[in-house]
Amino acid sequence: MAAQPQPSVGELVDLRSLAPGRLDELLEEETKVWQERLNWDCSGSAELVRRFANMGSLNGLALLCGGTVAGYAYFVAEEGKGLIGDIYVLKKFSTPDMENRILTNSAEELIRNWNCNRVECQLLLLDAQRRNAPAFGKHPTFFDRNFMVLSQSGFQLQPRQFPALCVIEPFNDRVDVHNEAARLVSESYSGHVDALINDQYRSIPGARRFLRNIIQYPGCGAFNYAASFIARETGSNRLLGISFASNVSADSGHITQLCVTPRFRSTGLGYELLRRSIDALGQAGARQVSLTVTTKNKIAVNFYERLGFHTENCFSAIVWEKKPGLVRSFFQ
Repeated sequence: MAAQPQPSVGELVDLRSLAPGRLDELLEEETKVWQERLNWDCSGSAELVRRFANMGSLNGLALLCGGTVAGYAYFVAEEGKGLIGDIYVLKKFSTPDMENRILTNSAEELIRNWNCNRVECQLLLLDAQRRNAPAFGKHPTFFDRNFMVLSQSGFQLQPRQFPALCVIEPFNDRVDVHNEAARLVSESYSGHVDALINDQYRSIPGARRFLRNIIQYPGCGAFNYAASFIARETGSNRLLGISFASNVSADSGHITQLCVTPRFRSTGLGYELLRRSIDALGQAGARQVSLTVTTKNKIAVNFYERLGFHTENCFSAIVWEKKPGLVRSFFQ
């Protein structure tokens, strides 16, 4: 048997310098890993990455080892904020050092050369346990998160009563509903740990961009309108809760957002919104439903566990900030 090639230090280059097709092997393997680990079909996202990379318009870094594109990261920068969209290293080259090197250099590239004051990433395929070997640069803050799954046997949740002044109905694309959903997200996450992870939660314009991304783009799967619900106040358009869902593979659904305005928490409204999304996903052919939740949010984790969700995978949301007072003060 031939010896397994030993990972080398490699060379980091601008992703835009690669010739068309150089990412094909890497994207093909990554797509298979998403399917095997999480039952997630990311072929749509991979095709977008391939298309922009082949046009030379995808910002990021590539790791070259012996002529092979061993790993890559792509990122975007806007208004002083950077977002690392993905990182992957081929299995035959993958080590904690390799992943950490690409991750650290991507963050430093955004901070130094793209004038970003803040960099965020949430990468489900990076092992959260690897983060201490070696230490990352710039002293980022880590937020442990759970990838939780409910199997088909747990789909038969019973309806519960919720406040009479609430009406639950399918989500629609009216502008006023989008605006109300953005207001609700911003209100619901005020002072919440998740607003430290994703700063789009902190304002209505930011929440509007966040919601547009999960509805229009394939990063969280194909948005499922029939499995997405809103709860509004009777007689008005004011939203009190939302549950948004996507199809991430032929037989797997994902809850992309569940939130309820603070004064209606623990009233059964969140449960009923989620139950209806799960039921609709099941009727559409899903055999499992997943979601992500911050480990520190014990109330939410316990709520999902009572419904039958179990933690299948742990990962980290990571934030770098030039002035990290807001993030660090939460933990002091």
